[in-house]
Amino acid sequence: QGELVESGGGLVQAGGSLRLACAASARTFSSDTMAWFRQAPGKEREFVAAISWTGIDTYYADSEKGRFTISRDNAKNTVYLQMNSLMPEDTAVYYCAAARGPIRVVDARAYPYWGTGTQVTVSS
Repeated sequence: QGELVESGGGLVQAGGSLRLACAASARTFSSDTMAWFRQAPGKEREFVAAISWTGIDTYYADSEKGRFTISRDNAKNTVYLQMNSLMPEDTAVYYCAAARGPIRVVDARAYPYWGTGTQVTVSS
């Protein structure tokens, strides 16, 4: 089993930025596709972004394209989510997830490893 620990959440005004980080144990991180999901109160968990283990391939939900950037530093076993131009509708708990092998990256059920989440609140 691996361990994922998110950080970087907080309260920010609309239009502001936050950078989330997810530190992973080496066993989880190596060769894993890493992703960010989010869940707002009363809503289902939804895909935000994913990155292949090489960092070459990235995937984004349509609503995040151009505003969010996912990246990873394999030397530090860390994946990041840079969030710019934040909007109140981005308010949610953001979760880091990891999976190995070919998967459908937008499907939360494909990821066996999850962090406990970090709260992001965007005020209007």
